[in-house]
Amino acid sequence: MRAIWKGSIAFGLVNVPVKLYSATEDHDVSLHQVHNKDGGRIRYQRKCEVCGEVVAYEDIDKAYEEEGRTVVLTSADLKSLPEENSRDIEVVEFVPAEQLDPIMYERPYYLEPDSKSPKAYMLLLRTLQDTERVAIVQYALRQKTRLGALRVRGDVLMLQSLLWDDEVREADFPALDSDIRISDKELEMSSALVDSMARDFDPEAYTDDYQVQLRQLIAAKLERGDSLDTEETFGVQAAEGEGGEVIDLMEALKRSLDKKRGGASGAKTAESKAGAKTSGTSRTAKAKAKDETDEEKAPAKARTRAKKNA
Repeated sequence: MRAIWKGSIAFGLVNVPVKLYSATEDHDVSLHQVHNKDGGRIRYQRKCEVCGEVVAYEDIDKAYEEEGRTVVLTSADLKSLPEENSRDIEVVEFVPAEQLDPIMYERPYYLEPDSKSPKAYMLLLRTLQDTERVAIVQYALRQKTRLGALRVRGDVLMLQSLLWDDEVREADFPALDSDIRISDKELEMSSALVDSMARDFDPEAYTDDYQVQLRQLIAAKLERGDSLDTEETFGVQAAEGEGGEVIDLMEALKRSLDKKRGGASGAKTAESKAGAKTSGTSRTAKAKAKDETDEEKAPAKARTRAKKNA
């Protein structure tokens, strides 16, 4: 990982130097746009509406328009703002974690101690753990003043940016204002369904199926040496010439997905059948052994009765 920002946590009179790292990454397949006729890559240019020239990124400033008047803000203007130059993550207060509505959470960042002695870092981390609270902080990053939550994840401090209060919309749906009655039976059945599906959350049990299918599709097209004819994308002719089996890629992907999803239940079913078969065989063997034993014991019992009668 590469640090994207350096600063320090201002915790009362305690100063904790830290490095900031993105805690998440995008796993999506990277795609770009091409001309469907010849495969030429589509490029976007920053063109000035006044002179018609293509403008380099370093020659672009920002602007604000209001009532037909435009104010240009240069990089120097923006850097002159006091908050832009701040390198402090200022702790404002400590609050119970449950008081933070999850809708407020935005991008998470890891914080690494940036000093020879990480004692101050560990002090803040242990304090948050022991008090079971989250630190509400304010800081500046990428030309924005931000609100954040400083909390512990595993053995590290995590900074998670928060939305400002006026950035969260209130939901007002007229349909929910009507008198909706839920019967006890409906609630009972719904609760029973929840109970039947209840388990501990395991994030590793879930996969991004669309990305898996997309990678399979790309791999299949690369293996075929596919052309730019999009009409042939979803039907692949077998390699053995005419009359070969035609494979529908989408159908194949669907089958593989169904197989993956049904793998666990299929394995359990097979295991159950195997257990039942083994159990049945065991019972049959026991019954046969008992019959053979009874046949062996029959003559001995007959001789015993004959002696008693004599």
